[in-house]
Amino acid sequence: MSTLWLVATPIGNLGDLAPRALDVLGAVDLVCCEDTRRTGPLLRNAGIDTRLTVVNDHTERPQVRAVLDVLDGGGDVALVSDAGTPGISDPGERLVSAVLATEHTVSAVPGPSAAIMALTISGLPTARFVFEGFLPRKGRERTERLTAVAADTRTVVLYEAPHRIERTLDDLRAACGSDRSVVVTRELTKLHEEVRRGTLGTIDIGEPRGEYVIVLDGAPAANSPASDDDVRAALRVALDGGASSRDAVASVVSTTGRAKREVYDLAIDLQRDAS
Repeated sequence: MSTLWLVATPIGNLGDLAPRALDVLGAVDLVCCEDTRRTGPLLRNAGIDTRLTVVNDHTERPQVRAVLDVLDGGGDVALVSDAGTPGISDPGERLVSAVLATEHTVSAVPGPSAAIMALTISGLPTARFVFEGFLPRKGRERTERLTAVAADTRTVVLYEAPHRIERTLDDLRAACGSDRSVVVTRELTKLHEEVRRGTLGTIDIGEPRGEYVIVLDGAPAANSPASDDDVRAALRVALDGGASSRDAVASVVSTTGRAKREVYDLAIDLQRDAS
């Protein structure tokens, strides 16, 4: 049986490319990558000369057949992302599923992961956490995800781009309140690695640049339903995000444990105050 290898690559510091990763990348018949301009130099720097093909958000589905052809022919294939562990907020999920549907195997060379590094150095609880990746960019889906994040009692790990980081922190502040602890990291493992700690009300990230990992403290565990102030805050996030009154009420009911009639009355009060 042939193997599809998921190979973790450095998130910044080239010294984090593991010896076993080098062995696998040098032995496979094909390396699937997001961008040959990123992976090509990495492999050349390691003295590896192999065949590359692009597997990204746009090409993953059509490339499945080409990868299966290599595996069917007795060759091994490696999948890498531009940085970190493939398949985590990066292409790979479809390819893994397709290979697992055959007699071939899937294995991995573990290694760098920005999400795990940020979590472990954050100082926030690590016993239970959830990885949310990138939030939806707009609309009802973003509103519902923010509401769910605000209510989650586990530590939450998110990714964000530089041009959206300030808006996302603002939205998290509106959804979670100003007192929630947060850690914002960028340039992890690189020369200018930066870790900012504080609360959503006090965090200052400076001029946005680079890719960010946000680690957010979980909501306080509670045995009673959310307070009126919590419900109003959640409703504001939903309504400001473009949700209709009906959708906002339904979303907040599902995440706060409050009765629909009570949430509806608070929504009416909010709209009356805003008019």
